[in-house]
Amino acid sequence: MEQPLAALSGGQRRRVELARILFAGHGTLLLDEPTNHLDADSVAWLRAFLTAHQGGLVLISHDIGLLADTVNRVFHLDPRRAALDVHNTGWAAHLAQREADERRRTRERANAERKAAALHAQADNMRARVATAVVAKNMARRADRMLADLEPVRHTDKVARIRLPEPAACGRTPLGTVGLTKAYGDHPVLTGVDLAVDRGTRLVILGPNGAGKTTLLRLLAGRDTPDSGRVVHGHGLRLGYFAQEHDTLDDTRTVRENLASAAPHLTDGEVRHVLGSFLFTGDDADKRAGVLSGGEKTRLALAGLVHSGANVLLLDEPTNNLDPASRDEVLGAVGTYPGAIVMVTHDEGALEALRPDRVLLLPDADQDIWSDDYLELVALD
Repeated sequence: MEQPLAALSGGQRRRVELARILFAGHGTLLLDEPTNHLDADSVAWLRAFLTAHQGGLVLISHDIGLLADTVNRVFHLDPRRAALDVHNTGWAAHLAQREADERRRTRERANAERKAAALHAQADNMRARVATAVVAKNMARRADRMLADLEPVRHTDKVARIRLPEPAACGRTPLGTVGLTKAYGDHPVLTGVDLAVDRGTRLVILGPNGAGKTTLLRLLAGRDTPDSGRVVHGHGLRLGYFAQEHDTLDDTRTVRENLASAAPHLTDGEVRHVLGSFLFTGDDADKRAGVLSGGEKTRLALAGLVHSGANVLLLDEPTNNLDPASRDEVLGAVGTYPGAIVMVTHDEGALEALRPDRVLLLPDADQDIWSDDYLELVALD
């Protein structure tokens, strides 16, 4: 049955776009985070397809398994050295080579610093005598050039420090739905969903792609309007919504303006401090949100939640686009957040951090107490 594009989930739209590109017959494929929003079966199929692909492939991805299976050459952009390192190896060998290169650079720096220190000491001793003053000056210059030619010290990669908000006080059931129904054209997505999100509950929504998981979160967040039924706001409700497509951000506004809009009680100095903790420093704050990468948009959207005071968080694929270290920060924040969370995710690690107490199964809207038996559905949905 044909469906309008608007009725498709993020994963379905991603599969449609991937199919269009993969089967267009192009010799070289350019893929940017192709596994985002895909279920486990789709990721496995994509890995097999790309491994067998006879043409060229240029790939950007945080999926380590995909990189390990498919690439035979790695371009590593090191922002601290402002250099592009090219490794004509697979992923595992690239990682080993990076560590070996860093150890070599460390040794070279130590040797150069030791020689430069000796030259400076000798120049200081000779500088006081007129006969050797010129030689001393040349020695000092040689030592300075030796240090200037060294590559910068590699520091540990910066990681966004993510802490979710302290939830505002609220009633026993801050959010719920009654008979919620939504269709796109002739295609029904949700039918008669009744839901109660109690204070502090941890609810995961599972179901196959296209079952309406993202649609339900958008209805709960007030981003879409139901065809029938209603969303019920309880006493003291304060919602925080993270959208997988980042449509809570205004692409025409700057990074700073987006955060200031999400947390209007913060001073400009406080806004910049929060942005710094999410790795937006200096001129980054004045970038338009529309030019940000997927990972940067994820960090900015999460920054907007930090000072929202939300007591119910609606999280739609919150770990997409994140590097492994930032993903760990998000999972740690989810694990310690004391408010209610309603989450959609394909990430089993996110579920382990959430520790759900309830599950909502779509499209039938069946509810159950959480059991680890449901983990199998995460890989399939």
